[in-house]
Amino acid sequence: MKNPFEKYAKAFSKNAFWKQMQKIMKNVGQKTVYTILLMYYAFTRKETPHWAKNIIIGVLGYLLTPFDAVPDLTPIIGYTDDIGVLAFGLVTIACYVNQEVRKQAREKLVQWFGEVDEAQIEEVNKQL
Repeated sequence: MKNPFEKYAKAFSKNAFWKQMQKIMKNVGQKTVYTILLMYYAFTRKETPHWAKNIIIGVLGYLLTPFDAVPDLTPIIGYTDDIGVLAFGLVTIACYVNQEVRKQAREKLVQWFGEVDEAQIEEVNKQL
């Protein structure tokens, strides 16, 4: 069976990821950014297996693709499909999100947002 995320893999690269993060941070909350960062840092772990990395590439590629199910033209509504795909991806690869991944994601949030909304972070961590 063909990997359903394959078509989005072409859109994923480290440079494209960080550029897109700068754009979407303004439109989505810390909870979504934290979820994205958890997936990214789980991807960078050498212990994360190939199948999980494929899911991460597909999910992040979907996020980076300018054409998706609901266009990202409006700040909230346009990202609803992206958030759903992110939630699915995170739950699927949750066992590869260790304390180090959480620490890296949290540090990046602090760097970008200054103050971290602990309630939003805890909401994501409960999914894991």
